[in-house]
Amino acid sequence: MATYFRRRSSIHLPITLSVSLMALNVTLMVCWIVLLAQRAKWTALTIGVLAFTLILAGLSVWLVLTLKEIALNNRQANFVDSVTHELKSPIAALQLYLETLRMRQLTETQRDEFHGIMATELKRLDQLINQLLEVGRLDALGENEEPVVLELEPLLRQMAESVCAHRGLNARDVFQFRATPLAISARRIVLELILSNLLDNAVKYGGSPAEVIVDAYPVGSRRLKIRISNNGAGVPLEDRKKIFRIFYRGGSELERRQKGTGLGLYIVHTLVKKMRGRVTLQDRDDGAAGCTFVIELPGRVELQRPQPSPQPESQLQEASR
Repeated sequence: MATYFRRRSSIHLPITLSVSLMALNVTLMVCWIVLLAQRAKWTALTIGVLAFTLILAGLSVWLVLTLKEIALNNRQANFVDSVTHELKSPIAALQLYLETLRMRQLTETQRDEFHGIMATELKRLDQLINQLLEVGRLDALGENEEPVVLELEPLLRQMAESVCAHRGLNARDVFQFRATPLAISARRIVLELILSNLLDNAVKYGGSPAEVIVDAYPVGSRRLKIRISNNGAGVPLEDRKKIFRIFYRGGSELERRQKGTGLGLYIVHTLVKKMRGRVTLQDRDDGAAGCTFVIELPGRVELQRPQPSPQPESQLQEASR
């Protein structure tokens, strides 16, 4: 299927055809103008020029839409390649370990090791399937859940622990938090999905070893910003807006080293927009290698810190002595 998409999506034919038709249209329009101008047929000249202009505009729109469709088809091709690989890998690993368990006599230690690897592969397969399902229900995600007040830093740390546990890393070695004490009114499932995808992306495309810095601070009266920076190779300028499109992943899927489906950042962008926020990708402020995802969200609320209870007067007198 991917090969079919790539063959069908060659840009040479539509560009050549469009440019040829536009050149023909311009040539005919010039001839029409010269011919009718010499004969002083101004009404026919005006109608003809308008008609040729509309044809030219239609060809331009057709070219733009065709190129967009080709780009989408190419992203779909990469998505098919990616998902096929992501599905085959854990299934092949599970099949291999099951056959080994059936055909060989293994020690208890070896069996425990095999069971652990199989559980990891099943979890990987489950996460992929869940991500595919999430894309199909983004519009309805969290609609049945009421917004609650969430403390941001504990939630960020919880998501970081989950991401590192999935990748076999220690969150203390990877993450550095510089978050101001903040709270936000939001649907938990939506906010967790946004943060988990961004934190996982930062670790996945970080350096070796990965280092991720998370900042959070208030903006204005009711908004907040979260900045997630890693120490990876960064993202080229021409890809920074494209990476939020569905299926988009830079480069060829067959040459890529990092696994993925191209859905994570699309999910983030869609959910942030649904929350009336925005997400952008920038260079790091300190000039170091890597990049920074910046999320700005509404709904910030003031944290209600418990006030110390007043001491009885007898205790105050005793303390004064």
